[in-house]
Amino acid sequence: MSDTHTVINPATATPVTEVRLATADEADASIEAAHAAFPAWRAMAPGERAGLLRRFAAVVDAHVDELAEIEVRNAGHTWGNARWEAGNVRDCLNYYAGAPERLFGRQIPVPGGVDVTFHEPLGVVGIIVPWNFPMPIAGWGLAPALAAGNTVVLKPAELTPLTAIRIGELALEAGLPEHVLTVIPGKGSVVGERFVTHPLVRKVCFTGSTEVGKRIMAGCAEQVKRVTLELGGKSSNIVFADADVAAAAASAPYAVFDNAGQDCCARSRILVERSAYDKFLSHLEPAVSALRVLDPSDESSEMGPLISAQQRTTVTAYLDEVSVAFSGSAPGGAGYWVAPSVVTVDDPGTRIWREEVFGPVVAVMPFDDEADAVAKANDTEYGLSGSIFTTDLARGLRVARAVEAGNLSVNSHASVRYWTPFGGYKQSGLGRELGPDAPMAFTEEKNVFIAH
Repeated sequence: MSDTHTVINPATATPVTEVRLATADEADASIEAAHAAFPAWRAMAPGERAGLLRRFAAVVDAHVDELAEIEVRNAGHTWGNARWEAGNVRDCLNYYAGAPERLFGRQIPVPGGVDVTFHEPLGVVGIIVPWNFPMPIAGWGLAPALAAGNTVVLKPAELTPLTAIRIGELALEAGLPEHVLTVIPGKGSVVGERFVTHPLVRKVCFTGSTEVGKRIMAGCAEQVKRVTLELGGKSSNIVFADADVAAAAASAPYAVFDNAGQDCCARSRILVERSAYDKFLSHLEPAVSALRVLDPSDESSEMGPLISAQQRTTVTAYLDEVSVAFSGSAPGGAGYWVAPSVVTVDDPGTRIWREEVFGPVVAVMPFDDEADAVAKANDTEYGLSGSIFTTDLARGLRVARAVEAGNLSVNSHASVRYWTPFGGYKQSGLGRELGPDAPMAFTEEKNVFIAH
């Protein structure tokens, strides 16, 4: 007998619908069906597979507003974010539709014959999607995996399964063969665990906490199963005194409070050169106060609620340990709301400075010089993203090379483009997603020598 999960609208704390959770036996059946569908999908002519992915993209495009509306209710995302997220699924499918005909091998000069390489699909790929960005992260995995000729079983987060379920239906509507993409709502301890332990799943892609990622990595080691991990972050926003300090302060809230801070790329540590520190804070306060924190059903909302009561409790526990320098507004009443909050920190050992809060909280600390900024930015177990604000291009490049993180922006907070690689250093992850090489991560490279 399977369980059900009540999906809650986090803005109102009211039920949306019930979703049935798969059992381990049902997960096994879905994996086995995906394995059975693999040979035909792999053998499909590259142009035909590309055409189906483009058709899938077109069907998603026709349903962008529907998918966005579902995410506004299910995840509490703003309308602007939710439309971008649905569009990102479409864009990933279109981009990777160009891959099937371009999975090039190489001819390598050797004596006595011809040597060629091939990139061959792995088989069944298991994708475990988090609750903070349900649509994009699903697309980042499924689009290149399908393009490379694999079949996919995808487990959405228990809290936010609705858009994944709908995308699975749209795949069939677009003409993808049955069981090429299967969405399996379920518990991580049941369905996710079977992705790790089932021998027919040849790769697991996981986005989520570093703690769970370590367990998945250890489990995959039992079968030497391939794994891509996109884990936690505690990214720095480094502001030098020569920057446009007012502009840097105006942009900082959007770098950390987007999606209510539930973003592994959130610039949740702001490092400001000491001579500009007071000026920066004086501009940051009105920028935080001006942030429109409203029910996401209001299209003017710039920040919605946290995903759950448990997440709100976690975030407020951090705030209870410190003095909040200033904060913005948040709706009262029902819903899992926390106002965007700024704390100032001197001690780099402070918990709110070191740990991933995953909420609308940012800590600000001064630094003395470039070396001090780099040392403080790197003083973390994480290394996912970050920003550097300076008008000195040489300094911007030096600091970007010195900071131990996978995705850095100079005079910008942009971390994610579907056509450039994304992933973390240190305990922020393993492997890379997106960009032109992503399909290769879903293949085995085979070498064949043909003697003359």
